[in-house]
Amino acid sequence: MKYCKTIWITGSSDGLGLLAAGELVRAGHRVILHARNPERARWAMQQVPGAKDVLVGDLSNLEEVKQLAEAANQIGPFDVVIHNAGVYQASPQHIFMVNVLAPYVLTNLLFKPERLIYLSSDMHWQGKPLINLDPDRVSYADSKLYVLMLCLAVARLWPSVLANAVNPGWVPTKMGGSRAPDNLKKGYETQVWLAVHNESKARVSGKYFFHQKPQPFHPDASNETLQDHLLEQCEKLSGVVFHENTRVNKKKYSQTNQTRN
Repeated sequence: MKYCKTIWITGSSDGLGLLAAGELVRAGHRVILHARNPERARWAMQQVPGAKDVLVGDLSNLEEVKQLAEAANQIGPFDVVIHNAGVYQASPQHIFMVNVLAPYVLTNLLFKPERLIYLSSDMHWQGKPLINLDPDRVSYADSKLYVLMLCLAVARLWPSVLANAVNPGWVPTKMGGSRAPDNLKKGYETQVWLAVHNESKARVSGKYFFHQKPQPFHPDASNETLQDHLLEQCEKLSGVVFHENTRVNKKKYSQTNQTRN
C-alpha cells in the first residue's frame, strides 16, 4: 500500500508552491497549504480543493512566523516541509526575513520532519560571503546563498533528517516573469520528487538539486565556520535557538518560542 505523507508547503498560494501542492494532492498525499493572509488562503484552497488545510501567516513578520510555527505544530508533525516561500523585488530587510530568517525560525520551532526541502536559486553564486550579516544589506542573491547554507547546516547537524536545496530554474511564474526561459513543470517536479519518492537518489541529504540531479554549488555554502556563523546570527536576530541533533518536543517548543532580549 502506498504511504500517504503529510506535507506542508510555505508560500503555496501561487507559483511553484501551488503547483507542487496540486501535484502532491493528486498523488494522494495530505497537503497543508500556506498563505500570508486570509484572502490568499481562500484562493489557495479554491485552486487546490483536495488540500487538507491552509495556515495563514506573514513570513515578513517575526512574531507571525512564530505563531505560524505554533499553529503548524497543532496540525503536525509533518513528514515533509517544503520551504518554498520567497520574495525577489523587495527591500533588503523583507528579502532577508522571508527568504532566510523565516525558514530558520520554522525549521527550529516545528517538530522535526523526515525531510526538509529549501528553495535556493542559481543566483546564489552571486551571493556575498557571509562575514557580518546585516539585514539592511542583504540582496536576493545573498539570501539564496544563505538559505543554501542553512540547508547544508541542517543536513550536517541533524543526520536523522534528509535536508536538501533546490534550484527550480528561471521559470515563468509571477516572480520569474512571463518571459522566463526554463520549464515550469520541471521547476516544481524536483520538490515533489524529493518530498515523496523513496528511490536512493531522492533519499540523500546535503545536496543542491536542479531537475532532479545534484549540482555543484558556491563553495562558501559548505564552509562549516560560515554555516555556524549564520546560525548564530539568525539566533541573535530571532531569539530562536538552533537545536543540534535533538527532536523538538512541545516543552522545548514553548521554551524556544520566547524571544530573548
